[in-house]
Parts: sequence; structure tokens; C-alpha cells
Amino acid sequence: MNDYSKGTIVLHALDNSPSDQSPLSRLTVYYDGSCPLCTAEIEHYATRSGGNRLDYVDVSDPKAELGPGLAQKEAMSRFHVRQPDGSIASGADAFTLVWEALPAWNWVAKIVSLPGAKAVLEIGYRFFLPMRPALSALFGRLTRSADIKTQSGK
Repeated sequence: MNDYSKGTIVLHALDNSPSDQSPLSRLTVYYDGSCPLCTAEIEHYATRSGGNRLDYVDVSDPKAELGPGLAQKEAMSRFHVRQPDGSIASGADAFTLVWEALPAWNWVAKIVSLPGAKAVLEIGYRFFLPMRPALSALFGRLTRSADIKTQSGK
């Protein structure tokens, strides 16, 4: 189930249920597939109700097609979402778009829409970004350790 960690580009969600949107009206989520933490988050979103309404592109793949206005270095540095009109949102704005598309996450999007909440989320996200490599490495080690224990039956 974890094709994301193999550096593949996933253009549609893991959810095979039919989408009520055409590809031209879908959000495209750009994520760092080389980041175990980021990949786990995207797998979570992709498998939720509404996850089939999002397209996912692993920007760690040098062959990933990012479209106009988004370079790989930029895409690897922050979370980005391309909107159906072609505009690109990043950081707190991008997360909010994803949460609005996922029914189970709508409540978070509503909280973020309160005055000042998105600014606080953006500040928190900017604080998190320099720590992401270390946190992702730790997360990767912990999940590999858990996988090994599960496979060995311990």
C-alpha cells in the first residue's frame, strides 16, 4: 500500500470510488515522497472520504510534472496545492484547501477560517519547516521499527 515511498508519482488517490469531479476541477497536492512523515500524511488524506477528489504528485521524483509556476526546489521546501484555475497555494493556505476537500477534516478548515487562525497556522508551519528533516527521520525510524516488530510477531 505504500507506493509513495518508492518514489512513484501518484496521480489519483488510493480510494477507487468514483469521483464526482473532472480532472480539470480537482486540486493537485504536491508532497515530498522522500519524507516519511509527509508520505504518511498524504496516505492518510488519500484514503479518507473525499481523498479521491485530489490528485497527488511526489515532488521528490525528478521526473514529476509540476506544471507552470512551481519548480522542484520550491515544491520540496513547502507544501503546495494547485487549484483548478491553475493558481498555487502553499503552507497554511494549501492545507486549508485540502481540509476543505475532505469531509472528515472540514471542521479543521472551519477553525482555520476564523479571524487570525490561518496566520497562526502559517507561523506554526514556518516554525515546523526547519525541524521537518529531523522529525521525518525520527518518524521513519519509528515506523520501520514498528514494521519490523509487526512482521516478526513481537
